[in-house]
Amino acid sequence: MTAYRYLLAAGMLGLAAPLAAQAPADPPRAQSDEVRAHVEFLADDLLEGRRSGTRGYDLAALYVASRYRAMGLEPGAPDGRWFQDVPFVRAAPGETVLTGYRGDEPVALGPDRAALRPSPAGEAIALDAPLVLAGRGISEPLLGVDDYAGLDVAGKIVVVLPGTVPGQAGDINAHVGSIKAEVAAAKGARGILYVLAAPAPRASRFLDYMRGNEVVDFIGPDGRPSGLPGALEFEGYVTLEAASALFGLDLAPVARAAAAGGEIAIPHAPEARLTVDHRSVHEHFTSPNVIARLPGSDPQLAGETVMMTAHLDHVGINPEARGEDKIFNGALDNAAGIATMLEAARLFTLGEAAPRRSVTFIALAAEEMGLLGAGYYAAQPTVPLDDIAAVVNLDMPVPLYDFTDVVAFGAAYNSVAEKVADAGASLGISVSPDPMPEQNIFVRSDHYEFAKKGVPAILLFTGYANGGEDEWNAFFAERYHKPGDDLSQPLDWRALARYADLNYRIARTIADEPDAPRWYEGTYFGDRFDPGGERAARPAALDSAPASH
Repeated sequence: MTAYRYLLAAGMLGLAAPLAAQAPADPPRAQSDEVRAHVEFLADDLLEGRRSGTRGYDLAALYVASRYRAMGLEPGAPDGRWFQDVPFVRAAPGETVLTGYRGDEPVALGPDRAALRPSPAGEAIALDAPLVLAGRGISEPLLGVDDYAGLDVAGKIVVVLPGTVPGQAGDINAHVGSIKAEVAAAKGARGILYVLAAPAPRASRFLDYMRGNEVVDFIGPDGRPSGLPGALEFEGYVTLEAASALFGLDLAPVARAAAAGGEIAIPHAPEARLTVDHRSVHEHFTSPNVIARLPGSDPQLAGETVMMTAHLDHVGINPEARGEDKIFNGALDNAAGIATMLEAARLFTLGEAAPRRSVTFIALAAEEMGLLGAGYYAAQPTVPLDDIAAVVNLDMPVPLYDFTDVVAFGAAYNSVAEKVADAGASLGISVSPDPMPEQNIFVRSDHYEFAKKGVPAILLFTGYANGGEDEWNAFFAERYHKPGDDLSQPLDWRALARYADLNYRIARTIADEPDAPRWYEGTYFGDRFDPGGERAARPAALDSAPASH
């Protein structure tokens, strides 16, 4: 958990800090030619979509390191390097045989009824274990829910229904839903099967997709893949019909009610069994996070760090993409975010007014593979987690219009958003509520991995005002994760430079103020990720989503 330092009152800090540590009275301004140069290089076809583990990504990483060096920043990775090499395992599909039993009676589990994802935990998994129905697979004391109460699942395979917790905000339920495997592992399970509530044709297509697509994970400090912690060996999916047959129950009514967000009575099910012969093909590779550091100037605050992060990767080349263009360049997702971070870093190096806190800049790997570079950094930080004051994450700005507002995802949960408002006011940019709460954006980008370690963190998007809503809708519909997210778009370089100005001022404000940001009182994420930490009062004007639990 994160403990923040509030050692000196503002007046005392004014006496303790050297003159060079004061924020510049007239902040430097970002240059449109600078951000344009970064985007045009990173989104060029020669980098082939910057997929982590490819030559194109490595070229992008070298480019970022060269920019750090040119600015006079210090290397921030271990051993005085720019690169924190992240070890990955890629699990590709192999042969799998599943046989279920209800008592002594076999239950057919053909490819139209069940599928396992390729497993990063091992190339050959052989298991014969009881199946235990564990409700929705949720165990969360803060929400008053424990579907595992009274169940012994150690060494067994848990079967979990769809659904989360009725009445909770989307971000909270998205988090709870995303950690069902982690919860199962903590209870000692060997595997987890998710029940599909979808109708048969759609369920069958989903099973084909999950069994046929590779799984990439980073290898944690314990030598295990991060997504399969503990003794957990696999994740898989089973249809309603198959799950009902295994347990001898009609699970359809309860599963569909749970999937629709309703209250359910969890049925008691007799144990069944499953034998598993699961094969995957493994490939190991590394791909780096690229890290630079600017030391702080205040003796009392320099040990704390403000982090600016942006993911460097995109999704590479897809030979099956429609049309002639097979390269997914990721100009906005996320060359524009990297350009913003690099320009903000350059602004920090101008003039004589060094920041009071240190600032770390990280171009993160493998966000598109599941926030993996950020997850690895959070597990193997180069700065102690307790010393990270805040994280400002820059992912997919849409500089296609003259934006006048931004959205701070996480504004309802911690006070980093107040710094966004302060910085925005100096540029005539307002902070708007989350316009897409159903998308659960807070848990879908790299800042979330830092938040899970107790660090106040937000993600910034350009907002919906002044034509932004139409631009966002068109981008999502026509170019997001498609070849069209390239340099043919009418990018507004002045808008992107203004976005860099804003983010520099946000990070600068956090770096120079005496008090670091805090989680707000009475928020689920603060209480879950930083129990016992100091809290800030939550101003209603900055709410972007319901935050209570």
